[in-house]
Amino acid sequence: MKNFTPYGEPLIFSGRGNASLAKKICAEMNVQLSQADVFDFDNENIFIQLHKSVRGRDVFLIQGLGPPVNRNIVELLIFLETLKRSSAGRITAVLPFYAYARSDKKDKPRVPITARLMADLIITAGADRYITVDLHAGQIQGFFSIPGDELQVYPLIAEHIKKMTLENPVIVSADLGFAKKARNIAERVDAPLAFIEKRRISGQAEALTVIGDVENKNVILVDELVETAGTITEAVGLLKRSGAASVRIACTHATLVGGAVERLKASGIAEFICTDTVEIPTLDTIPNLTILSVAPLLAGVIDRTNKAESVGAFVGDTLDL
Repeated sequence: MKNFTPYGEPLIFSGRGNASLAKKICAEMNVQLSQADVFDFDNENIFIQLHKSVRGRDVFLIQGLGPPVNRNIVELLIFLETLKRSSAGRITAVLPFYAYARSDKKDKPRVPITARLMADLIITAGADRYITVDLHAGQIQGFFSIPGDELQVYPLIAEHIKKMTLENPVIVSADLGFAKKARNIAERVDAPLAFIEKRRISGQAEALTVIGDVENKNVILVDELVETAGTITEAVGLLKRSGAASVRIACTHATLVGGAVERLKASGIAEFICTDTVEIPTLDTIPNLTILSVAPLLAGVIDRTNKAESVGAFVGDTLDL
């Protein structure tokens, strides 16, 4: 029996936040990317106009929220508003990278919970559903009052590590908060697990000690996000001083701001592994770069969402439930 799709074939739009990933997703689904005019006026106001009617249709808006972060956020909200006022039947915000995710709690006096504010803005602007990848903290799902799916890409990273067939590999979690996902990777590649202990001193996180055995081992240092690369390259140095034979970095999101590329160059890592949830404009300058695409995963989830099929049956344990 053919599945009932109340909204018909999906329409996929893209903001400027990660247009290259949107094109890959459309290629995976064998659909055309729906077109819209998206540009800035001289006064920095953003203008959006759709090229086709979306009335009653199932619309998926792909918008990365990497740098320039605040422009991409405002563009997302205006795009959602445009779709809502154009009478789209259902609007799903596809957010490969969720900005402000680290601001998920009040960890000091008189500070905001910006991750919650982001969810409120996305809902108010018109999103009926959301799809995102590797949130900084699971409780962010609870900030949304609309249904959605958080996908995890550690199986993708684990599969790449397995293909390398390294001798004496060890998975090292760059942060104790990432320990659960690091353990999942270690189990998939049949490797031992170690940890970097970090402490925040005068507002700066510093790598202090290695918990576990890394001597004469090929280390894969895993984390969910690399931004300035300051702390993680400190961890690389610590691992080398602890006797690691080689060190690779693997992460989901690589925003690479504030001198990150220079730090990675100077770190002497054997490989930098990330996904394409964030566009990386400096491809030629990052040493030993490997980019794993999340396009097949997102394309499959979009397709099943449109067809009202089980997402969990497709992604299995890559869905954080």
